[in-house]
Amino acid sequence: MEPGPGPGPGRWGATVCVLTGASRGFGRSLARLLAPRLGEGSVLLLLARSAAPLAELAAELRGGGSGSLGDISKSFLDLTDPDEINSYFAFNVTSALCLTSTALQAFGKHPGSSRTVVNISSLCAVKPFKNWALYCSGKASRDMMFQVLALEEPDVRVLNYAPGPLDTDMQLLARTKTGDPEMRQYFQSLQESGQLIDCTVSAQKLVNLLEEDTFRSGAHVDFYDI
Repeated sequence: MEPGPGPGPGRWGATVCVLTGASRGFGRSLARLLAPRLGEGSVLLLLARSAAPLAELAAELRGGGSGSLGDISKSFLDLTDPDEINSYFAFNVTSALCLTSTALQAFGKHPGSSRTVVNISSLCAVKPFKNWALYCSGKASRDMMFQVLALEEPDVRVLNYAPGPLDTDMQLLARTKTGDPEMRQYFQSLQESGQLIDCTVSAQKLVNLLEEDTFRSGAHVDFYDI
């Protein structure tokens, strides 16, 4: 993302924004919040695996993200297939690194402009969950990867944002497919007690963070920290 001269509330300057996982859940909500803020000459590039919902969102925005859990039915000892594991990390870690580095090369330093990279992180980046070895490892890897970016490129603003337990299809999978019954019950209790967060609410907090622009570059900021 490359906003114009300095962030702030209201409409932004000419901006190029690349948003992954845009077809559903948090990514879709974030796209709806970002689009009205982009000023004249801006470009909003939406990426997702699901073509039809993405096309619907694009049409909606013209008129007006996401990672994957892996096979959470499996325990650590069930993860013995290198192809399955490599495929997971290729999609969730390698692709994030290659896309980000390519975008930053394409949009280099320009006077009067700034560059910001946001990694959608998770509590799973800092806390282990049973049956979630792949997801937790992927999120932890991405957090560290973007901390290194912040260290190497001090002119790039980098944020690892954990959006909280969102009310999404991914959360539905968590409470129905997680192999460990205790973990499955934990996720069910979040839904039953009304503790799941609306995607738009969390996306708005992220937009506020970006506009205030006071976070330490490379920081891990959780929804509940704000």
